[in-house]
Amino acid sequence: MQKKEGLTLEEIEKLNSKDELKELLASKEGKYKVILNTIQYEEELKKLQIELVKFQQWVAKNNKRVAVIFEGRDAAGKGGAIRRFMEHLSPRTSRLVALNKPTDKERGQWYFMRYIRELPNPGEIVFFDRSWYNRAVVEPVMGFCNDDQYNEFMSQVPEFEHMLYEDGLIIIKFWLSISKDEQEKRFNSRMKNPLKRWKFSPVDQKGQQLWDRYTHFKEQMYSKTHTSYSPWVIVKTNNKEVARLECIRYVLSKFEYEGKDFSQTSLFPDPNVIMHYFRSSHQID
Repeated sequence: MQKKEGLTLEEIEKLNSKDELKELLASKEGKYKVILNTIQYEEELKKLQIELVKFQQWVAKNNKRVAVIFEGRDAAGKGGAIRRFMEHLSPRTSRLVALNKPTDKERGQWYFMRYIRELPNPGEIVFFDRSWYNRAVVEPVMGFCNDDQYNEFMSQVPEFEHMLYEDGLIIIKFWLSISKDEQEKRFNSRMKNPLKRWKFSPVDQKGQQLWDRYTHFKEQMYSKTHTSYSPWVIVKTNNKEVARLECIRYVLSKFEYEGKDFSQTSLFPDPNVIMHYFRSSHQID
């Protein structure tokens, strides 16, 4: 049967449910595919967010401490992913940490100190929009630290994370991976949108120029800080919606929280989108 083009008023007036709308859109030509994908994305997101609420209750009840770190190049989608995680969580037992550049006082302290203050308390989930890994990639790329500071950090971070692991803190480290072309598109989109223009900074402007230098330090970070107790999880984020869903799915898959068996959707992350770092794996960034 040949698919019909366009939506008629008569067809729309006959609709009684979202499922009927999806069937109608699917019967049309490709120009309605974006709308159909958006509906399906929002439905899937809601199901996963219901699971996140269950998960948060389990964390609080069992005094777990969970830190979820989001790293990646500029415009990779860190903030957007975190917003979808936190949208329906209780602010009493979840927090966002997005630190500014260190003060003069903080620059005189042990590098990890200001991050230690932000680690989760018992029963709490903390989301880091960038973390101590600023010193692994952004700072050396942009010249914000010297070689001695960088080398000291790289030698200390595995031990630091091992101490946290032994103390019962659960850390999930996401690297949101974006291609160079997609990053440029998102930068251009930011500049055109007055609601997002504030996100564009001088550091962003250098992101494209220093692409290969970012890649070098990113690879150094993987090779020295990807461990069995604190692995790097790479997420392909050229499709932001899919990446958000898979990040949530991955976190939920790592825990046996109450009510998990009654999930209305799959909690198995797609290995084509999200995976542990392997030195031989192909990366888009």
